[in-house]
Amino acid sequence: MSASRRDTVQRTDPPMPTLRRREGVLQRLGSRHPGPSPPLVFSERWWPLLVFLFATVAGAALRLWELNRYGVNSDEAVYLGQAAALVREPVLSRFFPLFRAHPLLYPFFVAGTIPIVGREGLDLAGRLLAVAFGLATIGTTMLLGRVLFGRWTGAVAALFLALMPYHVTVSRQALLDGPMAFWITLAFLAFVRFAATRRTSWLFAAAVSFGLAALTKETAVVFLGALVIVLALHPELSDRPRQLLVGCAAFAGIVALHPLATALAGGSATERTSQYLVWQLFRRPNHEWSFYLSTVPPALGLAVVGLALLGLVLVRRAWTWRETLLVTWILVPAVFFQVWPTKGFPYLVAVAPAVALLAARTLARLFALGSTRVGSPLGYRVHWRPLLGLLSVLLIAGSLASASVGQLRAAADGTFLAGSGGVPGGREAGAWIRTHTPAGARVLTIGPSMANIVQFYGYRKAYGLSVSPNPLHRNPTYEPVVNPDLMLRKGDIQYIVWDAYSAARSSFFSEKLQTYARRYHGRVVHTEIVRTRGPDGQTIDLPVIVIYEVRP
Repeated sequence: MSASRRDTVQRTDPPMPTLRRREGVLQRLGSRHPGPSPPLVFSERWWPLLVFLFATVAGAALRLWELNRYGVNSDEAVYLGQAAALVREPVLSRFFPLFRAHPLLYPFFVAGTIPIVGREGLDLAGRLLAVAFGLATIGTTMLLGRVLFGRWTGAVAALFLALMPYHVTVSRQALLDGPMAFWITLAFLAFVRFAATRRTSWLFAAAVSFGLAALTKETAVVFLGALVIVLALHPELSDRPRQLLVGCAAFAGIVALHPLATALAGGSATERTSQYLVWQLFRRPNHEWSFYLSTVPPALGLAVVGLALLGLVLVRRAWTWRETLLVTWILVPAVFFQVWPTKGFPYLVAVAPAVALLAARTLARLFALGSTRVGSPLGYRVHWRPLLGLLSVLLIAGSLASASVGQLRAAADGTFLAGSGGVPGGREAGAWIRTHTPAGARVLTIGPSMANIVQFYGYRKAYGLSVSPNPLHRNPTYEPVVNPDLMLRKGDIQYIVWDAYSAARSSFFSEKLQTYARRYHGRVVHTEIVRTRGPDGQTIDLPVIVIYEVRP
């Protein structure tokens, strides 16, 4: 391949000699000129490796710290319940159907752990698998930064991602977004290798990775828009249409596995999948329009976001396909989910590696990371500019770690942001229901979120009062309670569960549920209390889940 056709990868760090050659040169110089040794260049290979190793250890520590302290939230319960349905686990498969809104790649991996951990250990196994995907994303980000801009950029980007509150929070949960972020990052790494080598195998690998991302969560197809824009704006990457057709065929073949599985399942699987599509298209907004602007940048780290923006300004006159790739990686999904009425905290976590890469590259360019020099103990020669860069890296990493630790240690205060963590008291309330209520008892909750948790831990059928009877406005899996009074009068519902998390989102249904508890002689039989700090800073005991026994 000619040099004109090959798109070489530019690196920020200057080339360095091997350690063996360097040591030989120093030995010869020392024998001729006794005295202090010349300066050693030590940052090109070993220091980025040490930074990456530290990022891996620190990232693992943050993600494993008190990992299973709180029980699963509603979405975690659903995906773990799907895993149980895959292997036909006799208890949970009665409450959680196999086919829901998303494909089954992640539940498939979790299902493989059920013969080992059993039903009781499913929540921990699912979260450990999510942590493994998160750590793999850190390593993939390091490789991607190294290929794009050099070793230092890759190592610093991995460090930022390892300590970033957004990625730490999401990758500690048994959700689909963390594994999807790994497959997307791997896909972009393969594409970058294709852009540098023009080998069809790398494009095939990128297509397969995008397909696996879509099998994890179907919204991954949005990130293909970034790839399309890069190919459109930089035609030197798309001058071989046959390669692109091979990639498209590979992606389509992988993605086709999901509709094929639903078709082969027969029964209500295909119908339910179409119902999910209709429901997703007509869902009502669940947050205000500024939700992402107010939650995502602080979770990414304001310093990291600021560095990423500054770096784009600095390279505006030397813009290449690399900058286009990283920017569209961020903007395409950000615009899509901003327009999409349903907004969730973890939806944009797959853009975190791109933000970390842009921020790390800015530091590498500003402070010439990779050229730090120190001398022997008898004669030091220091380049202050790279050392200031290292100090900046440490300060930013420290701020990210502090924010992550603070978020993990924060006491529950009765509010709950969907997708931001476990539910305090949920596991304990479910265990109480499982132990102290008769088999076959039925429960009424404020909404489907607590109903999922009750079913996952309590093994009892639960209904959400807020589930709409209109099929266009409800998840097809959830069964609406058309006439709660009739079911309570007939004794079809024996327990009512009120929780502070759902009440904070829907005061109307919270008050309505408490009205039913009073009307049908509700007696408090169990309360889950979380110790937290009040507005005045004093420690208070906050009831977050209250279980009533009701009778006609």
